[in-house]
Amino acid sequence: MPVSLPDWAVAVLVSLAVAGIVLGLRAVRVLEPAELALYDRFLLIRAPGADAPADPRVLVVTITERDIQEQGAWPLPDGVLARTLNTLLRLGPRAIGLDVYRDVPIAPGTAELDYLLREHPVVVVTKFGEGGLTGVAPPAAVKGTDKVGFNDVVVDSGGTVRRVLMFLDDGQTALYSFGLRLALQYLAPDGIGLGADPKDETVVRLGRTSILPLAASDGPYVGLDARGYQFLADYGAGARPFERATLGAVLQGEVTREMVHNRVVLVGVTAESVKDDFYTPLSAARHPKQHVPGVEVHAHFVSQLLRIALHGDRPLWSPPIVLTWVWVLLWSGLGAFLGIRTLKARVLTVAFLVGLVIIVTTAYLAFVNGVWWSVVPPALSFSFATGFVIAYHSYRESAERGTLMRIFSQHVSKEVAEDIWRDREQFAGGGRPQPRRLIVTAFFTDLTGFTTVSEAFTPEQLMDWLNEYMGAMAPVISRHGGVIRQYAGDSIVALFGVPVPRRSEDEIARDAINAVRCAVALEQRLLEMNRAWQEAGKPVTGMRIGIVTGEAVSGTLGSTERWEYVVVGDTLNTASRLESFDKDVYPPDPLIRPCRTLIGQSTHAYVGDLFETEWVAEARLKGKQQLVAIYRVLGERAPVPVEAPAAALVGSGPSRAAEPPRATPSVAGRGLPWEVRQ
Repeated sequence: MPVSLPDWAVAVLVSLAVAGIVLGLRAVRVLEPAELALYDRFLLIRAPGADAPADPRVLVVTITERDIQEQGAWPLPDGVLARTLNTLLRLGPRAIGLDVYRDVPIAPGTAELDYLLREHPVVVVTKFGEGGLTGVAPPAAVKGTDKVGFNDVVVDSGGTVRRVLMFLDDGQTALYSFGLRLALQYLAPDGIGLGADPKDETVVRLGRTSILPLAASDGPYVGLDARGYQFLADYGAGARPFERATLGAVLQGEVTREMVHNRVVLVGVTAESVKDDFYTPLSAARHPKQHVPGVEVHAHFVSQLLRIALHGDRPLWSPPIVLTWVWVLLWSGLGAFLGIRTLKARVLTVAFLVGLVIIVTTAYLAFVNGVWWSVVPPALSFSFATGFVIAYHSYRESAERGTLMRIFSQHVSKEVAEDIWRDREQFAGGGRPQPRRLIVTAFFTDLTGFTTVSEAFTPEQLMDWLNEYMGAMAPVISRHGGVIRQYAGDSIVALFGVPVPRRSEDEIARDAINAVRCAVALEQRLLEMNRAWQEAGKPVTGMRIGIVTGEAVSGTLGSTERWEYVVVGDTLNTASRLESFDKDVYPPDPLIRPCRTLIGQSTHAYVGDLFETEWVAEARLKGKQQLVAIYRVLGERAPVPVEAPAAALVGSGPSRAAEPPRATPSVAGRGLPWEVRQ
């Protein structure tokens, strides 16, 4: 298994990498369309509903297709425009805006129109025409005066108007926008005008409210052409914001003084044959037509400027770009650590969704309080970091699982192997099982008369006979919770209580009971096989078993190319010596009692009341200095259901009341070899 980084290091590296990628995508404007779409959605959510009252300071007079047909001409003659303005002026507006080009006089009525434009609060439009486009001049009668404003608007990709443009510079003078001219005309009687912020003279103040200019990387924008002093349009008047009247209604005297008095009146074209339409963030709320007439767009600008001057409504502003970087990095880190620490799919899904909700909710709450806070970059960094870490985690788990399965699959059943994987944190670390002190029950078996059996077969036949024998014994051992450590010729070495350490006396007792019960089951299985072999004319055999409970150490031995799971300790040596103890004592009878099972004092302390046993001896086994008490197992007193291997591993099983009484204290905590007294 490849050496893996600590989880915290992986989380840090992933969060930095993902944040860098997301900020890089933002820098090349890949994320800008999605950010602008969210800006539009936030505006729609915040905008007043259709039943909200119209802005009482603004009236829009529309020149409809029907008006053009009734007048019988387009462009409308100067006389028609003069009669319209004259009628409105008699009703007492504060300002009138004529959003109709009149660079070329259209008789009759030109003199009357020029007079009205010069002598009354009427603002007319001009078109700047930047970038090689031909502009449109204002009427000659007011050229160069404060009664002219440009009606150029700035549009984002896709043709949506999201920004208010206040000034343009033709190289000689700073030109005011159409909406700004009208707002200043309206505010003049109240003594409100433009000024400079006392803290920064480059910042324009309208009334008492400073209007921060939009910078190149503010809000959703990257590399924005922010010339001309722009700010974000909030369309705060809603999707149906202004009272309307048609040109025909004005000329026929149907427009009342109440509709006009002390208002800003904008006159503009809405006829289908004269295209002057734009898309705005509110377009999605307009059905079936989603475009907004240009005169209404300018009315929104006027309305916002009046709210800025009279109510202190500040345009949306954005925090410094450095804070956006920090915000993105923070969510990238949260996503990475979430992926590292959360393993359950359901918990991970809920936490991930909660994170996204927090990002969007935070941005919206900031939005309604006048701050544009990024949504897409932190959401992407959170999502990518979580996904990348989960993918890494899955890869690492797959590698670890493969290693553990390679180590254990040859020793245990599939079910036990799965339990090992689920409980891997108890004994694994650093990519391989770590040395652990265990209390195990060692189980050694060997066949009797194997030399005689070998002489009766050819090598191929002997191998088949051994495979048949091992194939019958292995499932019995696994079924009782044993882990087969190795096959050595005709012997089997198994362990009960590995690889997951036992935590309690009950678990240790269950291992000892299962081991002895396994020996009884193996004897019965071997008796069945001997009878079948005898009928088939094959040699029969007996078995010796040695069982001891005690301390051992588990771990892996070998190189990175080949590891092997091992359990070592004096307990295993004692069990091996017990199996081979005085082969002439109670020799197995293949057709009556084919198995001799000897257990040590430590095992007998756990199983003595469940099994028929008899005292054999207190002997000094080969290679050992201490005397060992030896018992022979004759059989089980009363059948008890076999403990499931998986249950033994995870600590489940019958309650303590069902456990057998124990004759001596646990061997846990005592050194081995132990001393047994009669």
